[in-house]
Amino acid sequence: MLIVIVGPMFAGKTTELIRRVERYVIAGKRAIVFKPSIDARYDSSKVAAHNGLKFGAYVVPPDEAGVEAIGKLGLDYDVVAVDEVQFFPPSLADVLNELADSRVVIAAGLNLDFRGEPFETTMRAMAFADRVISLTAVCKVCGRPATRTQRLINGLPAPRDSPRILVGGGDSYEARCRRHYVRPA
Repeated sequence: MLIVIVGPMFAGKTTELIRRVERYVIAGKRAIVFKPSIDARYDSSKVAAHNGLKFGAYVVPPDEAGVEAIGKLGLDYDVVAVDEVQFFPPSLADVLNELADSRVVIAAGLNLDFRGEPFETTMRAMAFADRVISLTAVCKVCGRPATRTQRLINGLPAPRDSPRILVGGGDSYEARCRRHYVRPA
């Protein structure tokens, strides 16, 4: 079974991933959680949510070597979870799909980048998923459900030509609803 948790930043994706993994651990299942090495915002060796919740993780590079490690190490566990899937190459979705044939796989990732464009790896994992859980955050402008992630530089929307990947938190990003999201120019 492949479960994919998606949404904008601050929607609780990592919290939901941890919650689900903990339930399997309580049930006596062997679980492993992977995280990309570039995400050391709150903890370098644990998946960590913005709310402070943490869970031990196996750290892998967000490249083909990391995807290969997930595929190989995941075979020894009943439950395989991967946080921040958008940082990995699209081939990760194929590996997760294969692992899901014989175990529970939980993947969490951003739905859209700051430009409002889908992340290929997340989108591909969603296509293979048995279940997609789409979470919303709270729009920082109006308080409505937010489905977008707005990158800010000095309080203004980042320009379109900014790097696609910038690991950050509330200092660089806000959750926004469709109405208050500003597509970068």
